[in-house]
Amino acid sequence: MGTRKRNSAEARKEAKKATYVAKLVDNPTSPRKTRLTADLIRGLDVEKALNILQFSRREAAPKMAKLLRSAIANWQNKNEGARMEDAQLYIKELFVDGGRMLKRLRPAPQGRGHRIRKRSNHITLVLGSRAEQLKAAEQVVEVESTETENQ
Repeated sequence: MGTRKRNSAEARKEAKKATYVAKLVDNPTSPRKTRLTADLIRGLDVEKALNILQFSRREAAPKMAKLLRSAIANWQNKNEGARMEDAQLYIKELFVDGGRMLKRLRPAPQGRGHRIRKRSNHITLVLGSRAEQLKAAEQVVEVESTETENQ
C-alpha cells in the first residue's frame, strides 16, 4: 500500500471516529410521509427533537425517536464517561431515501389489474457535537494567527 493511500485511509478512520450514525433500513412507510417528520427535527438539538417526536402524531415519529435514541447510544459508546449535555449534541444530517418497493396487483373492472406499489424507505441519522465544532474552529483560528505572526 502506498503512502498516499495509507494516509487517506487513516484520515477516513479518524473522521469515522468523530461521526455518530444510526440507520433504519426497509422501514415500511412511504418516503414522502417520512420526510415530513424528518423535516421537523433536522438541525435541532437532541432533547428538543425527542420532545417533538414524542408528541407528533405521524406514523414515522416513534420509529424516528427510536432511531435517534440509537444514535445517542452510539455516541455514548464512543465517548464513555462524557456527559451528553456538555457535548451539545444535535442532528447534523438526516435523510430519507427510497427503499425497495413491493409490487402488487389490485383487481379492477373488466378483468384488468391496477398496480399497487407498497413503498419502503431507509432513514440515516448523523449526530454532531456543537462543542467539538467550537474546538475545531478555535484550533483553526489559532493556526491562522500563528501563521500571520510568522510572516
